[in-house]
Amino acid sequence: MFNKKVSINSPRNLLFLFEILSLFLLLVSQWNNIEKTIYYIWIGLILIIYISNYLLNKISSGDNYIFLIVTMLMSIGIIMIYRIDPNLGMKQLLWLSGGIAVFYLTYFAIKLIRGWDRWITLYIGASYFLFIMTFLLGTRKYGAINWINIGGISFQPAEITKILVIFIIASYYNKPDVFKKYRYSDYILMGIIYSFIALLFLQRDLGTALIFYGIFLFVQFIYEEKRKLILYNIGLSSIGAILGYVLFDHVKIRIQTWIDPWSFIDNKGYQITQSLFAIAEGGFFGTGLGLGHPEFIPLAYTDFIFSAICEEMGIFTGIGIIMLFLILVYRGFKIALNQNNKFYKILAIGVSLLFGIQSIIILGGVLKLLPLTGITLPFVSYGGSSILSSFIALGILQVSSEDINYEGEEVVE
Repeated sequence: MFNKKVSINSPRNLLFLFEILSLFLLLVSQWNNIEKTIYYIWIGLILIIYISNYLLNKISSGDNYIFLIVTMLMSIGIIMIYRIDPNLGMKQLLWLSGGIAVFYLTYFAIKLIRGWDRWITLYIGASYFLFIMTFLLGTRKYGAINWINIGGISFQPAEITKILVIFIIASYYNKPDVFKKYRYSDYILMGIIYSFIALLFLQRDLGTALIFYGIFLFVQFIYEEKRKLILYNIGLSSIGAILGYVLFDHVKIRIQTWIDPWSFIDNKGYQITQSLFAIAEGGFFGTGLGLGHPEFIPLAYTDFIFSAICEEMGIFTGIGIIMLFLILVYRGFKIALNQNNKFYKILAIGVSLLFGIQSIIILGGVLKLLPLTGITLPFVSYGGSSILSSFIALGILQVSSEDINYEGEEVVE
């Protein structure tokens, strides 16, 4: 499907050179504070990235650029996280290494195991199970019940549920006639998705609910034959937005600080105003790595890492991050257009929408274009469950970029 001839002057090699230079810049800036062990770990990260790209080029006949784009995003992110807090930077390095391993495990699992399009009941059951686990074991954090702590390890079940939702939607629209025998068959998928959104409302995790709804609505717009269902969803989304504002105080606060953060600069609007100050302070070229004050921004290593990057690396670097996400989503849609297998085509669309919607929501929030939500920037922000789920989604997209027949086997030309 994609051209496999890669010369030394190809964009792949130029992008990889950029990653090496970025990590080298971090080593130079932190040379006086860096330990010998950490030095070797950073060298190990460079080798992991290089070997991973080399192996992927050998084993996959699909798009080998999407993984490289992601390694660029994670390189920029880990540089900033390590600069903010070296301990978190080391943890993020371990999560990224694990994420790359999960990417390959996902790639081989999706590619070698058949029947992924026939297990919609399993996906639905697993999703409800994760919701139940969240209600029973979850703790409230930043207004939402979406974290589970087991054995000292915290994770968000909703990160896995996002992947399951994509599989549910793809399984349904792959063979919609299978569900025609049921009463109210046209509303089966809507009922499932809206039950998930209702559970997320109870958890007060409205950011994830918005992602679920966005993926569902866009895929429905493409594949739903009855166009009135799309209008129903648009109307219901408006009702949901009003209910969220009326029922939840933290939603009201976020709307108020989005409209006018300056009136609440000492308390509720402090976070967004510090974000805007940091971006403005960096200018086009940034203050320089280590010369800014990202510690003034609450949660600079997670929700507001984009603002910290813009402060020290400049708005041009911020524009570069936005462009990388645009290219990633573009290549995801290109993969979907070139894929003949309908199930994997919808998977590619769903994963591309996941990356696109999530990045738009958080980037719009830190730039005061949208109300703030508690989600992370994929592959850039600090976070274990977010990193692992993003690499799982990337592994699915990688398989979808290959030629697959309707039995799940790769087409040999």
